[in-house]
Parts: sequence; C-alpha cells; structure tokens
Amino acid sequence: MTFEIIVVDISHIRGLWESRVKKYKQRCKKEKERIESSALQKIKQEWSFMLECRNNGIPQSVYFKNGFVDPELKTLDKYQRNYIIAKQSLCVKPETDKYIFNLHGEDWEELPEYLREQTYLREWHIHKTRIQTIPEYIQLFEEMTVLDMSQNKLAWLPPEIGCLRHLRELNVSFNNLKTIPPELGDCENLEKMDVSGNLDLTELPFELSHLKKVTFVDVSANRFSSIPICVLRMSSLQWLDISSNNLKDLPQDIDRLEELETLLLQKNKITYLPLELTNLSKLKLLVVSGDCLVEIPSALTETPSLKYVKLLDNPIKGNECLEKEDKEENDQDREQFEKEFMKAYIKDLGERDITPCYTTKVYFNLQI
Repeated sequence: MTFEIIVVDISHIRGLWESRVKKYKQRCKKEKERIESSALQKIKQEWSFMLECRNNGIPQSVYFKNGFVDPELKTLDKYQRNYIIAKQSLCVKPETDKYIFNLHGEDWEELPEYLREQTYLREWHIHKTRIQTIPEYIQLFEEMTVLDMSQNKLAWLPPEIGCLRHLRELNVSFNNLKTIPPELGDCENLEKMDVSGNLDLTELPFELSHLKKVTFVDVSANRFSSIPICVLRMSSLQWLDISSNNLKDLPQDIDRLEELETLLLQKNKITYLPLELTNLSKLKLLVVSGDCLVEIPSALTETPSLKYVKLLDNPIKGNECLEKEDKEENDQDREQFEKEFMKAYIKDLGERDITPCYTTKVYFNLQI
C-alpha cells in the first residue's frame, strides 16, 4: 500500500492568519475610536448619567453646568448618602409612617424628583434645607393634611397650595416669605397656620377670612402694623401670637374673637389696651410688653380666670460687648430663641396657680 504525504510549511499559514487577525484588530480599534468620538455616544452617556441622577433624587441644578451636563461620579457620590436617608423616610415600615415624608439637610436645594410620584403622602416635614420654592405639582397631593416646611429658604408659596382641601396644618415659619397667596383661603379645613419668623411679612390676604376652622395663628416676628382683618374674622380662633411686630394699638372690634384663649402681644409698641378686651370671656392668657404701656383697663387685672403678664423687655445698658454681639447675631436665630423661651415660659405659667404681676427679662453675657 502506498501513502502520499503532503508536507506543508506551517509558518506560512501562521503568518497568513496573524496578518488577518492584526488587520481585524486594527479595524475594531478604529471603529471603537469612531464610536467614542461620535456625538451619539456622548449623548447616550449623558442620558444614562441623567437617568441615574434622577433615580437618585439629585436635582438638575447640581449636574447642569451652564446648560451642559457635567457627568462626574463625584456628584453621585456626594448625594448618595442624602438619597438613601430620604428614601428611608418613605420605607413602608410602620403603617403610620408610610404616609409621612421627612427631609432635612443643607445639601438639598430642590425637592427630589421621585417625590412627584408619591402623591399618596399626607404629611411633609422638611426642615433646614436650602429649598426656595414649593413645586406646582403639590396640587396633586390631594390627601395632604400637614405641610411643615419651617426653617428653609422659601421665597414664595405657589397658588396651587389652595388645592389642598384636606390641609389641617401649615407651618412655613422662619423662611423668606414676603407674601401669602390668597388661594390659601380655599383650604377650608385648615386649623393651624404658622408664618412666624419671616421678618418681612406685612399683611395677610383678605381671602383668609374664609378659614373658619382655624384655632391657631402665629404671625410673630414679622412687620405687621395691625392685626390683619382676616384674622379678626376667624371665628374659631383660640391662640393668636402677633408678638415682635410693629403694632401700636389694637382694633376696637377685637372682641369679635369670642373663642380666643391666648393672646401674645409682647415686643410691640402698644401704648394702651382697649376696654373691649374685657369682653373676651374665654381669654386665659394675655402677654404684653410693659415698656410703652400707659393705659390698662382695671377689669383685666381683676379677672380671676385671666393670667395677665407684663414683660419689661429692657436689655442691660453699658455693655458694649453685648451690644456688638447682638448686632452680629442672625435675626431669625434670635427670634427663634425668643420663641422657644416664650414657649417654655407659657408652659410654666400654665402650671402655676399664681401669676407674677410682671416679669423682667435679663440678658446674660459670659466671656471665657
């Protein structure tokens, strides 16, 4: 039997395939470079980054720089912790907490995007952020009962707030508000309203007269020159704090507030108290500043059920260091401290059987 053996030089075959593989790798490299340099690939990367930021609740103002997307991982790393904390507030753990949203921290300049989808929420508690506006989509939260956004940077309230027909408590104290939208008067179930500490509020819209269920109003630490007309028409009002304003007198028809129990007037420039105050049969606590007060109805001090407190709010004179420190102190921080002081003082008064005839507040300064 005869066999034919074909002898082939393997080196030639190997060289042929190596050259083909080399050309293939070069074509792949060029294609990859072309894709990386193409505008479509850049757009894809930007959209992927924007989607990830949106899912993490990062506002657009953070990753948009002069109209262009800034796809840096540092942005995600910076807000990842805040995102996790905010998400935890929405975790369905106790049945009572799944309707409550909590958010705080100065890193937040806008509300997270995912909040728009949580329309089942009934309470917002947002504190100490840099948020300046409430979005218009708040009107979608028809079941909201508590809107607590104190100590933020709010500059205005949207008119859509009037769509919150089930709202019972509104707290926008210690922000930068200068006006209150008249649409708030449509929140017919509102019971508590706190707009204190905004410093520049001078009036409330007349439309708030429609709020007949309001029992608590705090407009302290603003620039009201008189009690707003709408407040005098809140027939269920029990607590009114209008301290630290520019009041010089009280309206003659203040006795319209027949249910009023607590009236705080300290840190104003009131010179006399009208006789009509004696018609408020349910009034239990009246606090005024005694520095400018020259005329007081005797019936007020003789009413057994009324605790009448006259504050002598005179700081210590001759302390230049104290005066300098007081000027440098933030107005809102000082007003907030004053409010906490009065809150504790009033609570203490409620536990006393005998009320002091007057109280002198003393400032202490300690240097180390």
